[in-house]
Amino acid sequence: MELLGPQLRLESQCEAVMRSLPQWFGIEEALRMYVADTVRLPTFALSEGGTVVAFISLMQHFRESWEIHCVAVHSNARSRGHGTALLNHAEQWLVEQGVKYLQVKTVAHTSKSLAYAETREFYLAKGFTPLEIFPLLWAPQNPALQLIKVLHAS
Repeated sequence: MELLGPQLRLESQCEAVMRSLPQWFGIEEALRMYVADTVRLPTFALSEGGTVVAFISLMQHFRESWEIHCVAVHSNARSRGHGTALLNHAEQWLVEQGVKYLQVKTVAHTSKSLAYAETREFYLAKGFTPLEIFPLLWAPQNPALQLIKVLHAS
């Protein structure tokens, strides 16, 4: 397993990862935005045999606060610790940049999506705390939950 980043030029491989996950990336316009953002934003990827199997893109809001913009693990590579490895690496890299707070937005529990229930469980297990629900940030059928984590140097 090879760790790549934070500057990637692997849009087609990141797109393939997302297309393997239609339950999370089923909105074409959003998928295309996330693909383009893998080049524009700091993005780390895990590669197996030269093929990206997972990636995480980060967005800076302020010097000390950043956001997980997008994270995806190929459907064939899930449940093998890739998401955890990427998150741990991203958090360490952010701490080295002087970042104190990391946030992420996902679909809130008021949605019936089982896929997003899994996403929320992942972030809660990684130490994120729910902060606020924004019912109309994305769309009424996709209420946004904001979670936050305080980063510490290890």
